[in-house]
Order: sequence, then C-alpha cells, then structure tokens
Amino acid sequence: MPKSSDAAPKGSKQQTGDRQDAGPLSADQVAAYLRRHPEFLVDNPELLDGLTPPKRHDGEAVIDLQSVMVERLRTEVGSLTDARDSLLTTGRSNLTAQSRAHEAVVALLKSESFEHFIETITTDLAVILDLDVVTIGVFSDQENRAATPHISGVYQLDPDMLDEVLGPTCSMILRDNVEGDPRIFGAGAGLVHSDAILRLKIGPDSPEALLALGSRQPDQFHPGQGTELLSFLGRVLECCFQRWLHLQPQL
Repeated sequence: MPKSSDAAPKGSKQQTGDRQDAGPLSADQVAAYLRRHPEFLVDNPELLDGLTPPKRHDGEAVIDLQSVMVERLRTEVGSLTDARDSLLTTGRSNLTAQSRAHEAVVALLKSESFEHFIETITTDLAVILDLDVVTIGVFSDQENRAATPHISGVYQLDPDMLDEVLGPTCSMILRDNVEGDPRIFGAGAGLVHSDAILRLKIGPDSPEALLALGSRQPDQFHPGQGTELLSFLGRVLECCFQRWLHLQPQL
C-alpha cells in the first residue's frame, strides 16, 4: 500500500477520490510530497493564484514564488492596459470619423445650387474628411458623354467600367496600398494610395454614378474597415442628387 505521505495534496490533478474519508493532510505531508514532485506547481500553475506569497529569501535552491506571481500579475496588467489603450484609440477615431461625416452632410445640405452642390462634393468634402481627392464618376455612353459639359471633379466613365470597378452587385469597395486610377481620379490619381468607391443610384432613369474618395495614406481605407458612415454619406448624396435633379427616389 502507498505511504500516506505519497498521497497527492488537494488541488492536484491526480485522482483524490480514495482520500475522501481520510483526514486532512498535514503540512509535513504536503511538504514531503512537493519535495518528491518538484514539477507539481509547474504542472498546476493555477494553484499559484490562491497562494500567499512568501517573503524573499537569499540562498541556494530557493524558489521565489512571490516573484512568479508578481510577474504573472504584471503580464496580466500589461495585457489589460494594452486592451484599454486600443479601445480608447478606436473610440476616439470613431468619434472623429462620425464628426467629420456629420460636418460633410451639413455642408452638402447648405448647397445653394446644383453647381454649388457639385463643388462642395469635389472640393469641400476632401478638406472636411481629411482626404486628398474626391471625385464623381458618371457611367454614360459615348453619345451622351459628348453632349455633357465638362465639370471639374466629375468624370464620364465607360459603362463597361462599372463591373470592372464595383462588379454587378457590390455597393462599395475599400482598397489599401493601391495606385489611383486616372480614369476615376483624373489628375489627382498620383496622390491616391488607398481609396473608397461608392455606387450611387440616383434615379431609375438616370445613369449610375460613383463617389470616389482617395487618400495618400496607404491604410486610410482598407477592406476590413467599417462602412456604416460611408454608406450613410452615400445615401445622403443620392437624396441630394434626386432633389436637385427633381428625380424620383431609386427603390
């Protein structure tokens, strides 16, 4: 039969069912078990969380459990601090983006004419949203393109480009580390290293259009980014276009 001093102390991962009717282990038994099984606390590190740390001692073969627990607490505190800082940074960034989107919508609603509305999109939005280039692309055939007067910041695009840029159903794409497309961004394409392209459905009888937002920062836009504010801005633009052009809303 095994000696009583070989029994595993409470908290061990070994089976303890055969000691349910036995008395509590003595301090000497626990100490003797730990001496014979020096790996026990390594195999059961969770037990350290409930231990009262000893005072520091100098000497050979002395394990400073206090330093182990302090190091673990430091690691946990460091992880919590990093998580807190990340949440604060994300929160501030979201508030800034929200504030800029609201300011952009107010500027659009203050437009006094259709020409002023277009100018607000292609000039003021870049400043408000902290971007480098903002343009509008209108998909039209060659005949309509020739009859449409040139407006700064508005580009006539071949209808075949619609599927190339957005595909048949996609309403928005965000890209990082790209080179700006001159067909979409015109002379400002060289500044663009990340962009957001939004589909604009202005009216059932009107050609589709897009809003192109470009930034020189390669990570200003990226595929994993939230799109709620951009979607909201695109919807506001559609409503404004419909109001200025006296069009029925697109269903």
